[in-house]
Amino acid sequence: MYQILTDSECDLPLATLEASNVDAISFHTKIDDQDLINDFGKSYDINEFYQKIQSGTMPTTTQVNVGEYFEFFKPYVENKMPIVYVGFSSGLSGSMSSAHQAKEMLLETYPDADIRIVDTLAASGGEGLMVLKAIRLQKSGATLDEFVDWFDKNKMLLRSSFTVDNLNYLYHGGRISRTSAALGTLLKVKPILDVDPDGKLRMVSKTRTRKRSLLELADNTLATIKHEPDQPIIITTSGDYDAAEVVKARILEKVSTADIQIYPIGMTISSHTGFGCVAVFAMGEAPRT
Repeated sequence: MYQILTDSECDLPLATLEASNVDAISFHTKIDDQDLINDFGKSYDINEFYQKIQSGTMPTTTQVNVGEYFEFFKPYVENKMPIVYVGFSSGLSGSMSSAHQAKEMLLETYPDADIRIVDTLAASGGEGLMVLKAIRLQKSGATLDEFVDWFDKNKMLLRSSFTVDNLNYLYHGGRISRTSAALGTLLKVKPILDVDPDGKLRMVSKTRTRKRSLLELADNTLATIKHEPDQPIIITTSGDYDAAEVVKARILEKVSTADIQIYPIGMTISSHTGFGCVAVFAMGEAPRT
């Protein structure tokens, strides 16, 4: 037996994690001089947070530090429980580096500890799909070596496609340049972005209306799932549930049996996307390039 661990950036419902005994470490956000913990809504109202960023408030985020990961992993290590951390993309946060440093520190004291770290190279519902796969692998009886081997061979099949309604948040989060944000806002550009093989965001295309961007998200996903149309699909949004439903409806119009869930994007990622981000995640047939 081994313990699956993840973090708050998987954007899965807390009940889903608890039902499979998956523990998660929380990221941090600061807004209006208030320090918040992304603990799946236990200590904050995500819709209240969305209202603040919709009004233009700019939150700040901090990565999980080495000490936090050390304390997160330590109880399992002390109990001689093998652990596997399925975590947030190293291309988007330095937290994955902190996790590796915590592992090395623990191994100095507990040299026989079995600590595995899986960099999903994904975020939000993409990381969530990886965690759901982790749960299914464990329940199917996969050994820890088989578990890690599956991720090594398959995590690059994940496809992420998303759009934002306000480019300023991507700029303030360091994801695009000031010039791109200003010009895009002036021209009312609605970008389509994805996650590259290094787990970093990249611009894929630009549309001129919100509706077109949502339909493009759906069409990208339909192309992705062509080989396996009944697979689980996750749509996440930072508050614009109507827009998420537009994407879902478009996919269902073409594939009526599609298995689609819509979840809210947590505070940390929403701090970098602003209100109205819509993202879609599914598994492709070939590795992303």
